Amino acid sequence: MPEIMTRAAAEALVAKALTAAGAGPEMARLTAAALVDGELVGQAGHGLSRVAQYAAFLRNGRADGAAVPQLTAPRPGAALIDAGNGLAYPALALAEAEGAARARSQGVAFIGITNSHHSGAMGLPVARLARQGLVALAFTNSPAAMPVAGGRRPLLGTNPVAAGFPRAAPHPPLVVDLALSTVARGTINGYAQRGQAIPEGWAVDAEGRPTTDAKIALTGALVPLGGTKGAALALVVELLCVALTGAAFGFEADGFFTDAGNQPRLGQARLVIDPGALAGQAAYLARIEALITAMLEDDGVRIPGQRHAAQPDTIALSDAMAHTLRDLART
Repeated sequence: MPEIMTRAAAEALVAKALTAAGAGPEMARLTAAALVDGELVGQAGHGLSRVAQYAAFLRNGRADGAAVPQLTAPRPGAALIDAGNGLAYPALALAEAEGAARARSQGVAFIGITNSHHSGAMGLPVARLARQGLVALAFTNSPAAMPVAGGRRPLLGTNPVAAGFPRAAPHPPLVVDLALSTVARGTINGYAQRGQAIPEGWAVDAEGRPTTDAKIALTGALVPLGGTKGAALALVVELLCVALTGAAFGFEADGFFTDAGNQPRLGQARLVIDPGALAGQAAYLARIEALITAMLEDDGVRIPGQRHAAQPDTIALSDAMAHTLRDLART
């Protein structure tokens, strides 16, 4: 039977587990909050399942638990944050705060992050900024999993993109959050563990040939969402997150599915816009509602972002997850 725990208790338990693995207090607190939020919005792949993985990264040096993000090279509308090879969430929190403040002052802000790590559920930070009345776009590169257009070997990550658009109260923001591969690598890993074939079009083998064998797919590459167009978009994200920040490319970072490896030194980017700097807040809100009204004229249309409405104050942990977290917290 699942164990029901308050959000605060779950965050405290996760923070304790991460502290035991070597994370500093602020890194543990912010990471715990992000993982619990990921679980609550239904993104279990960026939720509590990551705690054991992050703890292993901290213990074996793939993430520096003592890192404190540093703001470098700031200009009024742009700044670079060095995450110091720690878990990403302290740097992401700083980017969120700096992006909001600079956008309100300058109308627009671009915040880059370098020497970073896995960035979790990217819809969460853009939703928070949207609830402040700001338009926000988020990008991250990730360990290589996809080929460039016409290539065979993985060079680009799945390179997720998220966007948050505020709506008038009481509506939750419109939030789009997607990776640029046809399917996540973790999904294929699940098929491999169950001995099941994957649908054609998800992955290719090491020679670039389509495969339905999940185990062979894991030694090959993922297929970009939309084929050549998805590969081009992943390339754009890679350049935004790396060329502008000095971070590592996806092919230079060891994957997240093994505990051992290098410090990935990934890059993230945040673009934050104050609608008041352009047509104005009232005009913006009127225009977005006009589009959503038109969308809802068709039955079955779902407005992206409903999961980012108010979340419950309790969380259900499976027996196995509760046991794992307590074991990690006692380590």
